[in-house]
Amino acid sequence: MSNSSSRIVRFTAATIATLLSVSSLAFAQSGSRTARNATATGTAATSTSVKSADTSVMYRIDPVHSELTFRIRHLVGRVSGGFDEWGGSISADTANWANSSVLVEIKTASINTKQPNRDTDLRSAKFFAADSFPTIIFKSTRIERQGDNVKLIGDLTMRGHTKTVTLSGKFLGATKDPKSQRVGFDVSTTINRQDYGVAWNKVVETGMYLGDDVEISATIEAIRQ
Repeated sequence: MSNSSSRIVRFTAATIATLLSVSSLAFAQSGSRTARNATATGTAATSTSVKSADTSVMYRIDPVHSELTFRIRHLVGRVSGGFDEWGGSISADTANWANSSVLVEIKTASINTKQPNRDTDLRSAKFFAADSFPTIIFKSTRIERQGDNVKLIGDLTMRGHTKTVTLSGKFLGATKDPKSQRVGFDVSTTINRQDYGVAWNKVVETGMYLGDDVEISATIEAIRQ
C-alpha cells in the first residue's frame, strides 16, 4: 500500500509539472503572437500615418515664365525695375494649404531698371549695398487660401533687415502639359524701404526726390519636381 501510494504521488507530481510546462509554453507562444501582432499593427498604423501626413508636392519656380518687379515714386513720376537672377521653390500641400511654404531668393546685383548708371548706383552702399548683402530672401511662415484668393505671409530679408510682409493676390490655377505639371499665382505688396535701411534721399523743390513706399509684384509659374 505504501509503495502504491508513493507511485501515485510521484505520477501526480510529474503530471502537474508537465501540465505547468505545457501551459507556460502555450502562454509564451500566445504572448509572442500578441506582441508580433501588436508590432505589425503599430507598424502598419505608423506607415499609414506617415503616408497620410505626407501630402506635400515640391515645385520649382520657372524664372523664364515668371516675373518679379518693383515700382517707386521718382519726383512726380514712377520708376519700375526688376531682377534678372532669382528663383525659388514652393512646397504645396494641396490637402491643407496652411502647411505649404514658399521660398524666393534674389541676387541683389542683378537689379535692372533699364538704365545702367542708375543700376550701378542702386547696387552701391547708398541703396542695396549688393557687395555686402548679395541676396534678398523671402520665406513664408503661413499661406492662406480661400478659393482663388491667396495670402503669403512671411519674412522678407534685405540689406540685413528682416520684416514680416503679406503678399496678397490670386491663385492662377494648376495645369498639366505633356512634359510637366504647373501651378501659378499673382501676388503683390507694398513695403517701406526705410524699414530695410535703404534710406538715401534728398530734398527738392517739390518735396523728396524719392518716395519711401515700394510696390512689389510677383507673377509666379512653378514646375512640379
